[in-house]
Amino acid sequence: MTECNGQPLLFSSLGTKKILADFDGGDLTSDGGLPLLREVDRKIGLIDALNAAIADPRCPWLIEHDQRTLLAQRIFAIAAGYEDLNDHQTLRDDTLLQAITDRPTCKQADPLSSPPTLCRLENRVRRDDLVRMANVLVETFIASHATPPKELLLDFDATDDAVHGNQEGRFFHGYYDHYCFLPLYVTCGQQLLVAYLRPANIDAAKHSRAILKLLVTRFRQVWPKVKIIVRGDSGFCRWKWMRWCDRHGVDYILGLAKNARLKPLARRSMTTARWHYRCTGQKQRLFEEFDYAAATWDRQRRVIAKAEHTAGGENPRFVVTSLPGNPQTLYDDLYCQRGDMENRIKEQQLGLFADRTSCQKFLANQFRVLVSAAAYVLMETLRRVGLCGTELATAQVTTIRLKLLKIGGRIVRSVRRIVLHLASGYPLRNLYQTVLRNLREWGCIPAPAS
Repeated sequence: MTECNGQPLLFSSLGTKKILADFDGGDLTSDGGLPLLREVDRKIGLIDALNAAIADPRCPWLIEHDQRTLLAQRIFAIAAGYEDLNDHQTLRDDTLLQAITDRPTCKQADPLSSPPTLCRLENRVRRDDLVRMANVLVETFIASHATPPKELLLDFDATDDAVHGNQEGRFFHGYYDHYCFLPLYVTCGQQLLVAYLRPANIDAAKHSRAILKLLVTRFRQVWPKVKIIVRGDSGFCRWKWMRWCDRHGVDYILGLAKNARLKPLARRSMTTARWHYRCTGQKQRLFEEFDYAAATWDRQRRVIAKAEHTAGGENPRFVVTSLPGNPQTLYDDLYCQRGDMENRIKEQQLGLFADRTSCQKFLANQFRVLVSAAAYVLMETLRRVGLCGTELATAQVTTIRLKLLKIGGRIVRSVRRIVLHLASGYPLRNLYQTVLRNLREWGCIPAPAS
């Protein structure tokens, strides 16, 4: 049968020269940086661990696409910026993506799995599979430490995940003013520990105490002497939460919502701040501390009050903590730094599409959140190890994707090797070489499984 090529695309002429384009370039890719993420995964074994966590009930002799390849295909695609399953209808033919998924076949030209196959994976994952996948994130974090850490600062935060269909577990949330899920994230610095999808008809702290118990228990199994501090906003200021921390030697610094009892306790500082503002016309910030217990608490605890007065008027803030130290130092240098976790959530939901929870089943949406979390772990490791000491050492994942992963290249395949010819005009070739060198020098990268 005669092959009919598409009509060429005609652009405005350049002088006397015509400018044409077509889609017959052959084995080209726009994601020439993805092999760097494969090197990261080969070092930390993330995709292998996730694959081991998910039971595969399919008949082995009837499988065309093994489960590990499905996971690798989805995770690498998310990291490269392809958020939807429908993207894989064409991505499955991308030669580079075929190569980096480490399929157990020598037929590298065979297409990867189609969107329906990936969808079936999402919908067959069970609750116990998801629990094991969540454990993989924690174990990967532990394995990232060559020596026992002296201190771990765990950030807890909840956020909204807007939904626009009739998914299981979606509810209208009054604070966010839309139908959504209410996922819980836990980070330690820039590393992700927990990505837990929850329905929105719950308290923001729901299940957070149980998760804290599991994390602390596991960390103290491997690091018995580690000091653990937990940090969160007022949504996590629950007396049972703090009582558990007190009894198990875990320190905390938590936001405390303003109320009619707290404001009078900080009245002296607020009066002083207001007087100084009227005298100077400049913003005033004063700090004091006192013991306080809400009616439902089991005992009094140390509360730090920030008495602030600006052109907008009074702006008091309160935190409760078990930590000793100067009140202003604790507030400014410790509590306020929890705002950096918002960047981690933005990277997760906006940069790596954890908010693409459009499946009908709740468990399938939790699977999507964990797959996005896996993509974040790879990108964060690339940033922490590969980009250490470079101009992108603190870059957001979207910036890393744009500058390091989105590189045009031509792929040449032979019996013995696959050669990726990257664009000659790529301006960050030295950075690319530095990243690969850093990854290679970061311990021994295991040989591919036979």
